[in-house]
Amino acid sequence: MVGNHKIVNLDALTYAGNLENLQGIKSKNYKFVKGDVRNSLVVCKEMKDSSTVVHFAAESHVDRSITKPETFIDTNIYGTYVMLEEARKSNIKKFIYISTDEVYGPLKAGFADEDSAFRPTSPYSASKASADLLVQSYYKTYGLPTIVIRLSNCFGPYQYPEKLIPLFVTNLLEDRKIPIYGSGLQKRDWLYVKDACEATAFLCLNGKLGEAYNISGGNERVNLALSKLILQYLNKDESYIEYVKDRPGHDFRYAMDDTKIKRLGWEPKHDFDSALKETIEWYLQNKK
Repeated sequence: MVGNHKIVNLDALTYAGNLENLQGIKSKNYKFVKGDVRNSLVVCKEMKDSSTVVHFAAESHVDRSITKPETFIDTNIYGTYVMLEEARKSNIKKFIYISTDEVYGPLKAGFADEDSAFRPTSPYSASKASADLLVQSYYKTYGLPTIVIRLSNCFGPYQYPEKLIPLFVTNLLEDRKIPIYGSGLQKRDWLYVKDACEATAFLCLNGKLGEAYNISGGNERVNLALSKLILQYLNKDESYIEYVKDRPGHDFRYAMDDTKIKRLGWEPKHDFDSALKETIEWYLQNKK
């Protein structure tokens, strides 16, 4: 619910964007603007009357970053620079940057906290780490009131079907096989999109300026086990699994310690199995 806040949604509507996803929003306080975060004129126009900026915009698919890294450098680093510059000029009261667990790089064991070193390994994660550091520099150098939020793997309804869960679900709905990279034993922590959004809203109100916060779903799963769970939900057998050549530099495991935000009083509300079922049901009901 928008409530008394005026919301401007700036989106470039790239291949992953779909205006139909916004049809349920009906409020006089909400406005959609088609625009690119790299365009300073558009950003300036829409930001000048704002008090808070939440910067989600990014190229985010690792596979695409391997085949076309320049797009990620351009959008994720230069786009973030434009957003920061215009926020500084507009005297924005709060700038929230959405980062990723991938900036910490792979961990064989244990969990990365907010002070752990950055060790990105793909063009995607390197571009996000660069932008993350750029945001931190604007706080320290210019005093721009920033907060960094590092999310683990998000999933849920409406997600473009290139990421693992929606790709597997939509392939199976079309009676196609699901591709498993390498052995399929890679591990990821999964965060339901509603929890990601609620955590972001919570930190907008309660986060400390200049700080970073890890948001973990607490749902670490092996990719192969997750694929079998999806097969089970859709009444498919394991013959639909197709092992394919692993992608270059595929990280084995990401894991974050989210103690910091829990101490502020927030933690995920949605259990993984129910959230996964809700996600699959959404694709079943929205095949078009």
